[in-house]
Amino acid sequence: MIFQKLIPYDTTYPKLPGTRPISPDEWIICDDAFSQQMALRDKLIDTKKDKVLAISEEAREAAVELSKITLDFCTSKLGYQKKINKIIRPDGVSVEIDLNEPMTFLGRLVQNDFCILQKTDKEHVLTAAALCFPASWSLEEKFLKPLIDIHVPVKEYDDNIAKRVQRLFDGLQINQPVWRFNAMYYEDPNLFQPRSINQPRRKPAPNKVNYFRSERQTLIKLPESEAIIFGIHTFVVHA
Repeated sequence: MIFQKLIPYDTTYPKLPGTRPISPDEWIICDDAFSQQMALRDKLIDTKKDKVLAISEEAREAAVELSKITLDFCTSKLGYQKKINKIIRPDGVSVEIDLNEPMTFLGRLVQNDFCILQKTDKEHVLTAAALCFPASWSLEEKFLKPLIDIHVPVKEYDDNIAKRVQRLFDGLQINQPVWRFNAMYYEDPNLFQPRSINQPRRKPAPNKVNYFRSERQTLIKLPESEAIIFGIHTFVVHA
């Protein structure tokens, strides 16, 4: 099992949508579980690629743009080393820089999961993702769905919240990322926990609450494609 020693933020902050500004320099982070989480990400991409990666043709340009921006961030802010056509992660693993497979590259590059959302008509739609650590939802079910459908069956995500989130997406400015978090109690600490909308996760009984799971969620707007990037950094600690 993979755990962090702590969650580096106050988890009592207000929720939905509960966003606040973040420095562009803090967009992506590494933590004490980096090596273990990255090894699991590599394994999932090798063995469950169709479950953790998805990309539409509409998203390809945005995915390549995100790959380039993330690569630059890793080398300038996180200590990654670039060597010709490879990038060396902090755990010493070498990753091929392959922009022909941008979601595979992104999935192997950082602890973050990434969802690419692009506006179609009046709503943003999930057009690509590298989602190795789903917290009780299925990429297969949510792919190419708009925001309101992605958040079914989250009870708190009603029409009012949906409108507020859409306004947030529409108002995002380039180089002005925001972040929020969620917080969930689990009986099972596994990071890869996809679930169908027809088989939702049951809340654990109080005597079975063993683990606390929180996602550090970031939102940025890409400068060229103007796609919205939803980043998810997952923490799991003992409750």
